[in-house]
This record gives sequence, C-alpha cells and structure tokens, in this order.
Amino acid sequence: MAHSWNDDVRLAHVLADNADNLSMDRFGAIDLAVSTKPDMTYVTESDQAVEDAIRRHLKSARTRDVVLGEEQGEVEGSTGSHERRWIIDPIDGTSNFVRGVPVWATLIALEEAGEIVAGLVSAPALGRRWWASKGGGAFTGKSFMNARQIRVSGVSELDHASFSYASTGGWDRIDKRAGFDALLRRVWRTRAYGDFWSYMLLAEGAVDIAAEPDLELWDMAALDVIVREAGGRFTGLDGRDGPWSGNALATNARLHDAALAYLGHFPDEDQDEWVEEAENVDVDPEPGRHRSNVLAFPPGGADRGTDRPE
Repeated sequence: MAHSWNDDVRLAHVLADNADNLSMDRFGAIDLAVSTKPDMTYVTESDQAVEDAIRRHLKSARTRDVVLGEEQGEVEGSTGSHERRWIIDPIDGTSNFVRGVPVWATLIALEEAGEIVAGLVSAPALGRRWWASKGGGAFTGKSFMNARQIRVSGVSELDHASFSYASTGGWDRIDKRAGFDALLRRVWRTRAYGDFWSYMLLAEGAVDIAAEPDLELWDMAALDVIVREAGGRFTGLDGRDGPWSGNALATNARLHDAALAYLGHFPDEDQDEWVEEAENVDVDPEPGRHRSNVLAFPPGGADRGTDRPE
C-alpha cells in the first residue's frame, strides 16, 4: 500500500486556518507594526505571530519533527531526528501585505528524507487555498473535503505560452537579464503576478512558465510539490529538481527545457559558453516568433528527463 500523507495535509489545513485568522485580523490595520531585516526586507508583527502559532501547534501535534521558519530559523524536534521537517513561510508577499495588496499567503511544507512530500498555500485575502501530497495529486478549494483537482496546461510551444515572474531586477544580479528579456519577447504573454501566485496559477493551467532568480527554501518548498503533483516540473535555474537551488523555474513540464535554454544558470566556469549561447538567442523582429525551438545543452549538464505523469 502506498504511503499517504493525508494526516499531515489535514494538519496543514488546521495550521492554515489559524494562520488565516491571525493574518486577516491585521491585514489593512493602520497601526500595523513593520520593521526591516538586515537584508532590507519587511517583517511585520503578523509574520511573527503566524510563525509563533504554527510552531506552537506543531510542537504539540508533531513533537518529533524539525521546524524551519523564515523568522525564527530551525528548531529540532524532541528526538533530534531530521527525518521529517516542516518548512514555513508565515507570510509570503510581506511587501504586498504591508501595502494592502491582497496577493500574499502562508506557505506550509513537509520535507521527509530530503524530499518535499506535502505542501499547502493559503491566500485568505484572495479567498484561495491550494495543496498537494506526493502521489496524491494537487487540489484547490475551501477545505480538504471541499476541493477540485488541478492540472497544468497542455501548451507545448513557447509562442503560445504565458510567462509570469515577480520582478526584473534580480535577473541582473545573476547576469541573466539578456536571457530573461529574450524569453519575454519569445512567449505569447507576460504578466508579473509575482510570489506564490505565479506558481499556483501555473499549477491550475492558467500560466505556463514561472521563474524567479533569488529565493529561499521557505519561499519554494510548498510550491514545489503542488506544481509537481499538478503535472508540472519545478527546478532551480541550474536544472536541479526541487526547491534547493536558491532560485526557481516552474513550467507545465512540456516547456521546461525550452525555458531553461533562456534562463538556465550554470555556476561552473566550463558552462560559460552555454550561458552565452542561451543569452544570445536569435530573436526575429516579429514579437513572439523565434528561429529555433530548443537550444542544445552541454554533456553532463542538468538532467533533461522528467518523471511527470503523461
């Protein structure tokens, strides 16, 4: 009998219910306390309160498990085992939260034996929630028992693809702005939905490609399993599967290699020529048209296979 993480997903829903109540209570409050971290990103009293509440519940419900959260770091469970780890982003999209933009969410993921096996994204200001578990499919709905299954799109050509991103600045910092701009010109449609929402729209089939150049594990862990269970693929810009590379490329799987040809970031010196080739893609003057579909990749480079369901 296949292993099931249903109990963990149900617990994630309970955690999210409590988190939603706390965050919505302060969303839009004129006296919201906001400060900045050393990296100059925002943190609010709600970030702290949500993470505190989730940690307290997990300490009781999953005593043995490790908990890693954005605001308080990693805390071991009662046994010192690292087999299972909960990964929490109390409010993904804090800048939106601070400014009154409703695109923010609590992200809850479970890692087991080095793999993300369950994840939940709850965006209460949008009235939306998504979740998935390994082998169990991906869903959206109001609750565990009131849901519909979601799947990525069937788009197979970049000319027909919708590409969502968060911002443009980070691509300069990893020297991939040229490839990013070329991909923007190559696809059918671009929108900056940003943060978790790009990836959830991808899992639902409304977006075909989503990418960001600079992320933390807690930004990606829950998104990873939801995209995969919806039939998509989630990797770093180095092509490594999962949320482990400090950046992300998610697609409907059919477009992954083509998108990676533009955005792929190979840190090794012997990959420089391939990076240059991806950046210098020959784009036709007519927007949305391109002279070749997929660039070649170097031997021994990122794994081009996929274990997605057909």
